[in-house]
Amino acid sequence: MKLIESQAKAIFAEAGIPVPTGRVATTPEEARAIAQEIGGRVVVKAQVPIGGRGKAGGIQLADDPDGAFQQAQRILGMDVRGYKVERVLVEQAAEIAQEFYLGITVDRDRQANVVILSAAGGMDIEEIAEKHPEKVAKLWLNAGLGLRDFHIRQLAAQAGVPAELLKQLAPIMRKVYDILLSHDATLVEINPLARLGDGRLVALDGKMEIDDNALFRQQKLAALKEDEGDHPLELEARRRGLAYVKLDGNVGVIGNGAGLVMTTLDMIQRNGGKAANFLDIGGGAKAEVVRNALEVVLSDPDVKSVLINVFGGITRCDEVAQGLLDVMRSMEVKVPVVVRLVGTREEEGRRLLEGTELTPAATFQEAARKAVLAAQS
Repeated sequence: MKLIESQAKAIFAEAGIPVPTGRVATTPEEARAIAQEIGGRVVVKAQVPIGGRGKAGGIQLADDPDGAFQQAQRILGMDVRGYKVERVLVEQAAEIAQEFYLGITVDRDRQANVVILSAAGGMDIEEIAEKHPEKVAKLWLNAGLGLRDFHIRQLAAQAGVPAELLKQLAPIMRKVYDILLSHDATLVEINPLARLGDGRLVALDGKMEIDDNALFRQQKLAALKEDEGDHPLELEARRRGLAYVKLDGNVGVIGNGAGLVMTTLDMIQRNGGKAANFLDIGGGAKAEVVRNALEVVLSDPDVKSVLINVFGGITRCDEVAQGLLDVMRSMEVKVPVVVRLVGTREEEGRRLLEGTELTPAATFQEAARKAVLAAQS
């Protein structure tokens, strides 16, 4: 479950983390009234559970209430990476002297929570982490020990945070860690954690992701769970009974079994690509299920190629092949589709696909390589 910024900030404020004054508006008139209450310059921010809002034009400054009205009128209803903006956060604009990144998330590979701190926060933190990893400090926590003061000092020194900010930073970091644990979160992020012109540290943005398996004991958060917090393709997939998650790459992925799909994502990345989605058609998928899956994946404008990776145990490869052929005949497929079929009735499935526009692959590695090259070209 992904919380939008205003929901995350409400939790931050309740925990004692400084946040700007502001409220949510669903109409331009409400935005004007909130800006009037705040007074002075405000920022109008699209409320969608995804990053990249600033680059998409979903965050705008306004000098007065009329300006807030105009910006809200422009932002409400716009599309931000597949999410329709239904509400905006209108809050006091800040005079930023420096931006930091602070986040705590779950590292499943190391089976530990990892604290991430950087003195180079802001919109391009992902690019900074990739190109300048030395600017991003990371510390993996022992679950029994938790986050200690010496951890905070170590991270601050490694990230290059000025010593005079440590008295403000330490309690904020401890509160972020407490929020992660108390809310069954898999991610708590502040980006940017800004030092203002008057020296205060304030959380100018917030992001939280909650473990869905723990919502039974997070009733207050469960009440916030709304369909509008999900990507439209995720809603459509759910309606069709598919296990689908939208990702930020361009290679569509369909597989049978969560483990196989996760491994396919890794193989795509190993070959220099990025997956556009996770989609598991299950262990006994029939032709209609395959058809539904391909229709959902091909509905994503980010998808430049599709990799279908099926291991036939319960699933019959000829059933999968028939579903693919049905889709190819009934809709216009504008991207290359790479297919790997292995297992039960694989020979029959491959024979069905002979002479079609689908691209066969004999091995896992070959399939991933072909899909990545197709997306790049």
